Amino acid sequence: MARPEELPVPIYKSLDPVYGTGSQLEEAELRFHNLKAKFTEFFGQAPDVYARSPGRVNLIGEHIDYEGYSVLPMAIRQDTIVAIRKVEGEKILRIGNVNSDKFSMCTYPADPDQEIDLKNHRWGHYFLCGYKGFYEYAKLKGIDVGDTVGLEVVVDGIVPTGSGLSSSAAFVCSSTIAIMAVMGASFAKKELAQLACECERHIGTQSGGMDQAISVMAQSGLAALIDFNPIRATEVQLPAGGTFVIAHSLAESQKAVTAATNYNNRVVECRLASIVLGIKLGMNPEEAVSKVKTLSDVEGLCVAFSGTNGSSDPILAVKEFLKEEPYSVEDIEAIVNEKLQSIFSESPSSLDVLRAAKDFKLHQRAAHVYSEARRVYAFKDAVLAASSEEDTLKKLGDLMNESHYSCSVLYECSCPELEELVKICRDNSALGARLTGAGWGGCAVALVKENIVPQFILNLKEQFYQSRIDKGVIEKSNLGAYIFASKPSSGAAIIKL
Repeated sequence: MARPEELPVPIYKSLDPVYGTGSQLEEAELRFHNLKAKFTEFFGQAPDVYARSPGRVNLIGEHIDYEGYSVLPMAIRQDTIVAIRKVEGEKILRIGNVNSDKFSMCTYPADPDQEIDLKNHRWGHYFLCGYKGFYEYAKLKGIDVGDTVGLEVVVDGIVPTGSGLSSSAAFVCSSTIAIMAVMGASFAKKELAQLACECERHIGTQSGGMDQAISVMAQSGLAALIDFNPIRATEVQLPAGGTFVIAHSLAESQKAVTAATNYNNRVVECRLASIVLGIKLGMNPEEAVSKVKTLSDVEGLCVAFSGTNGSSDPILAVKEFLKEEPYSVEDIEAIVNEKLQSIFSESPSSLDVLRAAKDFKLHQRAAHVYSEARRVYAFKDAVLAASSEEDTLKKLGDLMNESHYSCSVLYECSCPELEELVKICRDNSALGARLTGAGWGGCAVALVKENIVPQFILNLKEQFYQSRIDKGVIEKSNLGAYIFASKPSSGAAIIKL
């Protein structure tokens, strides 16, 4: 029997297999009705097919997927739907949005080889990522998808942008799947997840693959342990007595815009930490620079060193060989015996980091990655352990709290609004609370006992959101988009209505 990730994205002829029953189904039916109407208004005909992909909340395992480590997210009910139609004899991509007041129509040539203009950020670029990636992959696999044709597209996304809930991955995944469906191709979920991850790199962020993997592979009612190289998903059944409440800090995390100083900066720091550790642990500099890409590549050396001190914790090596003070460019070049510009010459986004950075905190970044990787497995083990639900929930909450401390202090990807929100969550009986997603804004996720969820949400509205409503930062009527409870939802789907 094939593993879930080896199956293709499911194709449905109705909405209930994706959205369930009751109010969520009614809301979805209304969205699809409005999406079809908008498509017809724009283009004069109904779409050929729809694709949807959800956002996600990462429960634990932050900033470690791009270092080769497993993560533990779940899909949320908010998703992005792409309606698409093929237009023979045309060579134009027309991309509209149901929210046309905010997102105006984008047009591009139907040319998979076109460059994406990263200096002029447009919302339609995310669709273009999927378009370019699909054709690159089809060419690589020797799949004949015929001549390029025009595409008419309308997008409906309800994953809050800049929230750390993977609105960009939901958009890129649904776009890639929609293009695949309308072109008559079919790829396994694991191929699609990897493809969508590579697609998103066209926008300039060095994504690690978690967001795309859970968006494509999620199963209703289950979180997933996502492993990489190769991508695979292992179901994780969370305790029934706990619910995850997701709350937006209202500080918007603009990952693509701030990549050089925030997200991509950390990717570069981790690479440098891994190279320096490799050299300190016996590799010659040339070998370390050419072979070592991530901290997972040198974990074995770190563990071997720790073993001589009666431990298996790689952080012992971090403490021994990486100083806590920031490293200058000159410090690192003296160790690696090569110019940093030369090491990263193949990566324009990394060169942007070198131009923007003054120094690098290698000790702190490595300590976060190694400790967070261990917390992911401790989280999964706690779920599987035969202890009481009360004990399990407490253990999960403690691990979430430890993760937040590490993200905030060692990885420095929090912000004042997130710190305030996490504290309010804990003050109101959350078993654990932490930032989720890339950070520098976006959301916190709190583990809350099922029976206090309504009161917990009410308290957060009063203690965090009310002052922001009073100042006009957000409208009270929009609060449901900023704070909500979620059980694990289903993954990507193709819908033919």
